[in-house]
Amino acid sequence: MIVKGNSAAKLKIQVLAGGISHERDISLKSGRRVADALTDFGAEVVIREPDHDLLANILKDKPDVIWPCLHGASGEDGALRDILALTGVPFVGASAASARLAWDKSIAKVLVAQAGIQTPPSVTLPKETFRELDAEGVLKAVTQSISLPVVVKPAKSGSAQGVSIVHDQSELNRAMIDAYVYCDVAIIEKFIAGTELAVSVIDLGAGPIALPAVEIEPVDGKFGYDERYTAGETNYFVPARLTPKLADKASEIAIKAHELLGLRHLSRIDLIVDDQGAVWFLEANVLPGLTETSLLPQAVTASGNSLGEVYYSLAEAARNNRG
Repeated sequence: MIVKGNSAAKLKIQVLAGGISHERDISLKSGRRVADALTDFGAEVVIREPDHDLLANILKDKPDVIWPCLHGASGEDGALRDILALTGVPFVGASAASARLAWDKSIAKVLVAQAGIQTPPSVTLPKETFRELDAEGVLKAVTQSISLPVVVKPAKSGSAQGVSIVHDQSELNRAMIDAYVYCDVAIIEKFIAGTELAVSVIDLGAGPIALPAVEIEPVDGKFGYDERYTAGETNYFVPARLTPKLADKASEIAIKAHELLGLRHLSRIDLIVDDQGAVWFLEANVLPGLTETSLLPQAVTASGNSLGEVYYSLAEAARNNRG
């Protein structure tokens, strides 16, 4: 069991939700769910948009803690977190510097690989480079080095937006265009077949712990945007159907990645276990989804805790500068 927060303290928490990123709708859902769970546990909660009134609302609300529920660039690229740090009000989640490291998937992959964590081989292609060079020649060279199938994804994006699995060379150019819609840098990464896992990591001040891994089994074989947020499109198994040894290994890698990237309070580390039992790091999520179909809430429930007590404890950890 996770140590419970003290609801008698009745923290005042400002939840930030919405924003202008491609993930605005998901942010609003996450914010509402977090606010409801915190309210049920005894917190005083106000939900605000991160708009031009942001600083004025912080002064007006006088929150003990700010909880940013902002997915996508507006909440996960570090910019807003820099502003929040200037206010002096504690906030839940990664610092601005750590958010920037994890938000850029190409940088996160380099950092974890340097620390000995296995991650699929990849090539990072900025849009300008792709345009200036012989695009077809570049893509042919890439697939000669990294054999098909490959995954093409924006270097900075969430909720699987702009992600394609490419099995044929003829599909690759279209996949690059789709990725560039969301970011000017795309990653072409070797596709690893296996069991897809999401391991949520939380830290309430005593060090990071991994919650039960969630195994993801999309009905149509692809865990895209619709499959993430539409009930019935994906089967989830929590805890994941792994041997104890593999489950421990996945947890160890998730915690190590969380620490390497300097994340705090909460994160979600996405992994895949191949047919030989090797665990591969795919990406780290600065602010995991917190909607009714999201993975971190499922892991919290599977751990035997309520969302309210865990979210409140995370807010306390932020207030006390822990985690």
